[in-house]
Amino acid sequence: MKEIIAVIRMNRTNAMKRALVEAGVVGFTATRVLGRGKLVDDPAVIAERRERLLALAGDEVVEPAETEQLVDGFLDGSRLFPRRLFTIMAHDGDVPRIVDAIMKANRTTNKVGDGKIFVLPVLDAVRVRTGEAGDAAL
Repeated sequence: MKEIIAVIRMNRTNAMKRALVEAGVVGFTATRVLGRGKLVDDPAVIAERRERLLALAGDEVVEPAETEQLVDGFLDGSRLFPRRLFTIMAHDGDVPRIVDAIMKANRTTNKVGDGKIFVLPVLDAVRVRTGEAGDAAL
């Protein structure tokens, strides 16, 4: 048995759910989380992202200076990004198919921030309703 943990972009949640169902996953848990990955260190990419984020913000709700502070916080690592964390329990033989489905559903052309997948061993599982243990509990 394995536990697959995937941290993905919030806007990819529906695509992720569809991909998991199509891959034959019968159950999973999704949680809203905050976090951040590796910082981008290419000044050209940072400048382009900063301009794009500022353009999306507009001036109607938040003051321009406050908007700039929020955007800069995202880009310099001092603020966290909203993400979705999926937890999937799987039989060992199903892991490659599930990981492939997760990758296909979440890969973008943004060159950064598409997420991470972690695969961990699970020692045991027990179905509360029936008391079944091990692979039968999945």
